[in-house]
Amino acid sequence: MTDDPRTNHPTSFPGELSQPRPGLEEAMRTKPDHGEESYRGKNLLAGRVALITGGDSGIGKAVAIAYAREGADVAISYLVDEQIDAEETKAWVEKAGQRCLLLPGDIRDRDHCRRIVEQTVDELGAIDILVNNAAAQTTNEDLADIDDDEMQGAFQANVFAMIRLAKAAVPHMKPGSAIVNSTSVQAKVATKNMIVYSATKGAVSSLTIGLSNLLAPKGIRVNAVAPGPVWTPIQPIAKDPETLETLGHNTPLGRAGQPAELAPAYVLLASGEGSYLSGAVIPVTGGMPMY
Repeated sequence: MTDDPRTNHPTSFPGELSQPRPGLEEAMRTKPDHGEESYRGKNLLAGRVALITGGDSGIGKAVAIAYAREGADVAISYLVDEQIDAEETKAWVEKAGQRCLLLPGDIRDRDHCRRIVEQTVDELGAIDILVNNAAAQTTNEDLADIDDDEMQGAFQANVFAMIRLAKAAVPHMKPGSAIVNSTSVQAKVATKNMIVYSATKGAVSSLTIGLSNLLAPKGIRVNAVAPGPVWTPIQPIAKDPETLETLGHNTPLGRAGQPAELAPAYVLLASGEGSYLSGAVIPVTGGMPMY
């Protein structure tokens, strides 16, 4: 690996196959880099407890590994079909010497949102960090192709669940706690075949600002990370091999990001290193602007 940000990670993914939802890391031919061999902790989250939605794979997995190596116990939520990926994430967290609680289920279920917060507090003793990372990515060729049920499901997973989880978590959070949301460069770019997904991510960006204003008097910071194209199991869903091979080539750095490259931003926003950051959206986009 070189230090050149254009070439220090794979620039194409030849031979990758499309997958059905929800997408599994285990089925990917080119495995993403979650920082398994590279992330080095600095004890920035010692004694903390984090709940990470979508923590089984992709960005959520990289964040779980980083948080564990920073000294946090981790609870991860994920869909039942993603169990095989969740088990591997748990192994990496425990290898770092931290506890890992697995919470299978669907965050589109309002009662499940409440339960996973309660389970985290009951079994790990607290909740200091909430990472709202899980998302449903929808695509469309035309306006007529947008399925109403799929659209409602995307807003349930990407927006409503964040509000429900925050409502459940905040009463347990002390001053110094943090909420970190995952938005997207799509909140600003809004490509024509991702308008529902883009709309949900625009809502997440606005929600982040609103929550930060609401919770600042409690000493709870709320921020977001906006990834660009990142090589995760969400990418092979409904994308053809040719599209996958050129993923990220439209960014100034000319490649897709890796989950490991997102994790440091989530650590910053959860730790004392970011103590004066609230209401911020940090772009990690390979140079794609978010004006």
